[in-house]
Order: sequence, then C-alpha cells, then structure tokens
Amino acid sequence: MATDHKNDKILRSSEWFGTRDLEGFLHRAGLKNQGWSEESFSGKPVIGIANSWSEATHCNAHLRGLAEHVKRGVFAAGGFPIEFPTISLGEFFLSPTSMFCRNLMSMDVEEMIRGLPIDGVVLLSGCDKTTPAMMMGAASADLPAIVLTGGPQLKGNWKGEELGSCTDCRRYWSELRAGTITQDDYDSMEAAIYRSPGHCMVMGTASTMGSIVETLGMSLPGGAAVPGADSRRKILAENTGRTAVDLVNKGVRPSDILTREAFDNAIRMLLAAGGSTNAIIHLTAIAGRAGIKIDLQRFNDLSETTPVIVNLKPGGKYLMEDLFYAGGVESVLNKMSALLNKNCLTVTGKTLGENIAGAECHNDDVIMSPENPLSTEGGLTVLKGSLAPDGAVIKHIAASPELMKHTGRAVVFENPIDLKNRIDDPNLDVDKDDILVMKGAGPVGGPGMPEAGFLPIPKKLLERGVRDMVRISDARMSGTAFGTIVLHVSPESHIGGPLSVVQDGDTITLDVESKRLDLNIDDSELRRRLAAMPVTAEFAGFTRGYGKMYAQHITQAQDGCDFDFLVGNTPVETHVEKSSHEAGFNTG
Repeated sequence: MATDHKNDKILRSSEWFGTRDLEGFLHRAGLKNQGWSEESFSGKPVIGIANSWSEATHCNAHLRGLAEHVKRGVFAAGGFPIEFPTISLGEFFLSPTSMFCRNLMSMDVEEMIRGLPIDGVVLLSGCDKTTPAMMMGAASADLPAIVLTGGPQLKGNWKGEELGSCTDCRRYWSELRAGTITQDDYDSMEAAIYRSPGHCMVMGTASTMGSIVETLGMSLPGGAAVPGADSRRKILAENTGRTAVDLVNKGVRPSDILTREAFDNAIRMLLAAGGSTNAIIHLTAIAGRAGIKIDLQRFNDLSETTPVIVNLKPGGKYLMEDLFYAGGVESVLNKMSALLNKNCLTVTGKTLGENIAGAECHNDDVIMSPENPLSTEGGLTVLKGSLAPDGAVIKHIAASPELMKHTGRAVVFENPIDLKNRIDDPNLDVDKDDILVMKGAGPVGGPGMPEAGFLPIPKKLLERGVRDMVRISDARMSGTAFGTIVLHVSPESHIGGPLSVVQDGDTITLDVESKRLDLNIDDSELRRRLAAMPVTAEFAGFTRGYGKMYAQHITQAQDGCDFDFLVGNTPVETHVEKSSHEAGFNTG
C-alpha cells in the first residue's frame, strides 16, 4: 500500500501563494491578474493540468474542451486547477518521427511538474507517444499524478464496412497498389475512417497504452475504452479532476503505484490484448523512470501463460467502441484475474482487484475467455539469435501462421529511401518466399526509430495475389499495422549490429516457436563481415541542439530508447527546497 506522505504538509503550492513577502505578493498577483480571488486558491491543493492539445495532433485536438471538465472536478473536490501546455506529438505531421521527440516531451512534462506551483497533476494525452512521454515525466518527478487520455475514435464506416484506423487504410493501400480498387475509391475513404474525436480505434499503440495505463492503476477504471465522442468521457474527466485532489490529500505518488508487480500486470494486459509492439519499448522506458529494470525475457516468460482474449484489429476483428460496449478493460482484467497481481494500489485508492471485481462482459466474442482464446499464447514474441543478439520482436497474432517458421532468401534495402525507390521496380529480384530486409531505421540511424517497419509488399507480387511475406528491420511499426513483420532488431544496423552486414541472397530463418531469428552464415564469416565494415560516424548528421543530445544519449530498443541520463527518478519534495524564487530573485 501507499506510503502516507499526507501532511508532511504544508501544501507544496503554499510555498508560492502563502507567504506574505515580495514573492508571495507576485505569485498571488499573477492569479489575480487572471480574475481569481485569493479565496479561490489560497490554502487549496493546486492541480496542474498538463495538456498536450494541439491542432497538429488530431488525436488530441479535443483535449482543450476535456480540460474544462477536469477543472470542474478539481473545483468540486476543493482544489484549484492550473492548466498549462506541453509539447504534443502527433504521428501524422511530425518529422522525422514522433518517437524522436518522445524523450523531449517527457523532459518538458517533468520540468513543468517540478517548476510550477502545483501539488498534483492531471496528464491529458492521447496520441501514441504522448501517453508514455507524460508517464515517463510524471514517474521521474513523482508528484501525485493521474492520466486522462482523449479516448478512442468511433468506428469508421465506408460503403457499409466498419473500418479501423489505420489498419484498414493500410489494407486498402495494398489493394490500390494491386489494382483491385481505384484511386477514387481510396480517396473516398479519407473522410469515412477518421470521423470523430479521439485516437485510433484499433488495438494500436494509443489504445494499447491507454489499456496499459489503466492496468497500471494510473487512470480511472474505464479510462481506456470510453470513446472520445461519448459524453461519458467528459464525466470521466470530471472524476479524474476529483481524484487528483484526493491523491494530493492522501499523498499518493506514482512511486506508490508503479511497482514491479504492476508492470507485470501491464505486460499481461499488453499480451492478452494482442497490443502494439511499440508498447514493449514504452513500458521498458516508463519502468526505467520508476527505477525498475524490465528485461525482454520477461515478456516471453509471461507470454507463455497469457492467452490473447481481446478480439480487436489488427489481430482480431472488432474495434475499441465494441470493447467499450462489451465491458472495457475492467472486463478483460476480470476475465484474466487469475493471472494478475490484484493487490496493486491504483489511483482510486483501491486495489486493482477491488476495481475489477464484478466487472461484467456483455459480448464474449469481443472479450473471449482464457479457456477459449484467440491464441493460447500472448500476442507478441521477443526473438533472439545471430541476427538479433540483443533482441527483436514480432506481433505474431497479426501475422500469417504459415510464415511462423520460415527460411528465405534476403532481399536487402539499405535504408527507407532505398526501399521507397526500389520496392516497386519491376526488375527487383524478389519472390513471395523471400525475406525483405531493411537497414538504417533504428534509434540512431533513423533517426528516431521511425514507424517504417511495415515494409510494403512489392507491387509485382501484390498483382500476383501475395498479401504477406516475412519482413525484417531495425525500425518500429505502427500498432495499427499487421503482417509477418520482425521489428526492433538490436543492435541496430547504424551502430554495427549484424543486420548491417546482411547481403542479398543470404538466407535468414525465422522460428517464432523457438523464439529465434538467425542469419545463416558461419560465425567466422559474420565476424569477417563485421570487421570489414567501414567505421561509421555514429552520431553523424547532428551538429547542434536537441538532435545532438539525442544522438549522444539515446539507448537501444531493449532499454526503452530513453536517454541514458534520464533513467530513474528524483522525486519532487513536498516542501520546496530553498531556491531562487524564495530568495526574491524570481520577480520578472
């Protein structure tokens, strides 16, 4: 249970607003300037609302309105809200990739929590990287915190077919390239698939992270599945504001909730949901900020006893709206409760077991039983072998069963640009049994480990009816994507991993059951090739700014792609340490 930090008290915010000196004068005046009376905030828990709203992040574009409902809850519980913006990371518009800026956003969140006169914080997130970035920052600062995501979109609907973003836009893109639908057909889907506020409504990265955060106990029950367009998300927002005040009053911090047992629960949820491969990286990074090391082997260990029971795209057939109507994450956790650590504390003040007790399932085809699952083993597998000595990952629940054990000839692309330029070349020497290999898309080489791992099937094979083949890279892949795709190969090619020396015509063996990924050349030949590789300027391309810092400190996939100097936490103390604002220097 939680350590009772309560009434170590004085409230942290009182150090800003409670003193009758020059600093207190200025801080109170700053709120009075905005129309607040002293009675509105004096002596009350001040709750920060860290808002990742942005018009450049469509998944988060409705968070401005949602914040107003959080404020209602804060006021109702006797607190005072202060909303502030953070960096926002959208998958669609941000170059070179939103993952490149995830750690920057986490630093933004952490430093705003540390620097502002707040006693607790509500983290408003949604799109893929915004949720883990906020969780990482909050875990490092360790001030009372709670997450509220924007929720999933409603189902898409096109020509009578229910669509999931962007699993189905990828599926139909292949059909467009194969010539089975027209450009006009494909264009008409654009307004039909993303039709409401919220994030992608398949079990992609955003939905996976929402489900994981709820399982960790860092959001209220129902937090993952209530659609962004549903009025109940506004009520959830209000209740989140109330809960934030309660967390401050009780002194419950992320470190009380983010335990090793809670992370095991989150891993099981990821596996049972057939969730995004990206979540392995994000969970590892969040745990690292909480001072907990998650080894990749832990995912395989838990996978062996965790069946896939969430029947959602891209591994199944339903969407997040269906999961909500079926009972949500609470129902999933209740069905798999025998596998969980049910005594873990949550933001409700109750244990996970208490939160999920009695949760009903209203559709057993959406949330299946552990006895009759979609798959008897968790949806993700960590692979190791001569091609990936530090690990790789495959989402086998969204792959082709006949390719789970496969040896094929490598068709090699040196980087994503090379792939784009040659993949549809009619003279490309490729057949359906070959293995497409792409280099140069890891954490450093990408840069930022782009979601480039969904290597397209060559057009000439699509025209012959081929819709899947084994594909391997050191990139990531959108959680909405599907296929027999091996990702996160580590060490990445840019820093001299074995992937860097794969040549056209080499054979590679993928064996998911044995959890192996091997380049079929002699050890002596592998060593010879690696020794002959030219020395790479590891951090080439970054001469200044954030990019230079990124390149010098980014870790590999198995370590969560966090910055090496950010691992662990330094909690914000209940009393503000003697600083410049107390000394009278922070006067503008």
